[in-house]
Amino acid sequence: MDTQSLKAFLAVAKHKSFSEAAEELYLTQPAVSKRVSTLEEQLDTRLFDRVGRKVSLTPSGNALLPKAKQILHLIKSTEQELHNLSLQVSGSLEIICSHHVGLHRLPPILKAYSQRYPDVDLKIEFWESESGYEQVLHGDKEMALITLAPTPHASLISKAIWHDQMHFVCSQDHPLANTSKLTLEDLAEHKAILPSPNTFTRQKVENLFSDTQVSLDVVTSTNYLDTIKMMVSIGYGWSVLPESLCSELHILDLDTNMSSRQLGYVIHKHHSLTNAAKALIELLEEFER
Repeated sequence: MDTQSLKAFLAVAKHKSFSEAAEELYLTQPAVSKRVSTLEEQLDTRLFDRVGRKVSLTPSGNALLPKAKQILHLIKSTEQELHNLSLQVSGSLEIICSHHVGLHRLPPILKAYSQRYPDVDLKIEFWESESGYEQVLHGDKEMALITLAPTPHASLISKAIWHDQMHFVCSQDHPLANTSKLTLEDLAEHKAILPSPNTFTRQKVENLFSDTQVSLDVVTSTNYLDTIKMMVSIGYGWSVLPESLCSELHILDLDTNMSSRQLGYVIHKHHSLTNAAKALIELLEEFER
């Protein structure tokens, strides 16, 4: 079994589609089909059932799936360990970054990193924090720069680099802006604009309201905090935003405070880090505040 065939197999299993697997691997669909067929011939078993447009794993495919992940992880880990012996900071580094971190925290770090380590091919994918968290947990990415989970998984190492104080906010001309000593019940009478339910921030807000048995009226959800700020600024509703995005908005005088959220990096305890990743961590901790 060669690694390219295993990668093609995993991509098809992930997407349940040969065309989407081809897009991920930057190959043509026939090339992906050929690699999977070669693997099936080598193993003398069918790995996928293809019924119409539906692609699903066979029992043999399901049995191979965890083993294929282990094989590729072992190969990559071995390559990293050997490369690390050279102490050179070079090669490829793929990380996940949330949109907020990418826009408001990463630029000076990225500039310093590229100047200090020009031989590193840094590839950044922008995802929601929760998706980045899962990618590191499952070994798909080496590191994520995201909003940290309130309770991290036991297999992960999370390090806070930045601390964002969160505030309940509305527009300067919103009816809530004229009231002091507000309660959650007061907020519940007005429309809210919040991130989607699967986000760490949304979960914090919902927990606050559920603890007091108050219902939320969420009219719009988006995970782009800059979009939320815009909608709040035009009076569409109230929200919860980090202090760095509260300029030009009214911070509500509430009897309940939101705790700060922590932004930082997440790595896997059992994933051997490349020299490039170690160098980025060192640089991040120089910027810690």
